[in-house]
Amino acid sequence: MKLATYNDGSRDGQLLVVSRDLTSAHYATGIAERLQQVLDDWNFLSPQLQDLSETLNQGKARHAFPFDARRCMAPLPRAYQWVVGSAYLNHVELMRRAQKAEMPASFSTDPLMYQGGSDDFLGPCEEVVCASEAFGIDFEAELAVITGDVPMGCSPGQALDGIRLLMLANDVSLRHLIPPELAKGYGFAQSKPATAFSPVAVTLDELGPAWTQGRVHLKLQSTWNGRRVGLCETGPEMRFHFGELIAHLCKTRNVRAGSVIGSGTVSNVDQSHGYSCIAEKRAIEAIQDGKSVTEFMKYGDTIRIDMTGRDGISVCGAIEQDIVPPA
Repeated sequence: MKLATYNDGSRDGQLLVVSRDLTSAHYATGIAERLQQVLDDWNFLSPQLQDLSETLNQGKARHAFPFDARRCMAPLPRAYQWVVGSAYLNHVELMRRAQKAEMPASFSTDPLMYQGGSDDFLGPCEEVVCASEAFGIDFEAELAVITGDVPMGCSPGQALDGIRLLMLANDVSLRHLIPPELAKGYGFAQSKPATAFSPVAVTLDELGPAWTQGRVHLKLQSTWNGRRVGLCETGPEMRFHFGELIAHLCKTRNVRAGSVIGSGTVSNVDQSHGYSCIAEKRAIEAIQDGKSVTEFMKYGDTIRIDMTGRDGISVCGAIEQDIVPPA
């Protein structure tokens, strides 16, 4: 099933079920009003939502209406935590090579991970507001999953059982703020503004055979100012699958329902697939030509991130955002 959250003026929005082809929807009123309710009581509420989903997809839902992604908040508008791994090692290696830094051997066995802000997610069509172009505005096209409860010390296989939903993310970075923050010895804060998510979050069965061993085997498309710059394979080069990322997080603590785990920037060794963030393009330029020439995003720029299933239908709907200054 596919779930979304309409903006109704409240902090957590109104939950709805969306048809497989993303053309129609039905409010989940009577089952649950918010997605967090469903995550907290998944075994009881999700079968009811699944029944509604089947009725909707059969064209038999009495109160269905046209689905409008522009009315969507993030599927989970605020979460108990938002944690991002760096599962695509090609991205990490390129960034370090461009900085003339060695790739530690541990990076291939132990995931990199940071904890971001989860109190203020952006909807798929909300503007990215940035105080200055000089901050180095960059998009990052990623996959993300929402979990149920996952216990401390779980195995990667057990962690996979805790995944409830999958969605797309634009994990915006302010690249020129990152080096001075990291130089202090702590992690990201100001350099990682609000993250945007796709209009729809989907259960794993919606992916069919594209979901295999904790990985999604599809192509993630990034379109910057109307020009496609990335069509990256999401499966083969994901060094740490989602179960491994979640198990890494659970090494010393429980993960509770409503946690969101990101894959990190999707990246392929084959450069013909393009890129999922500008920083990677700049890193390639620095490695090959000795300097980076591609500029970061400017006010008025647009970014579109989407992923199409093997049936040709968008899996989660598209993230479509404008970069703007403060009002």
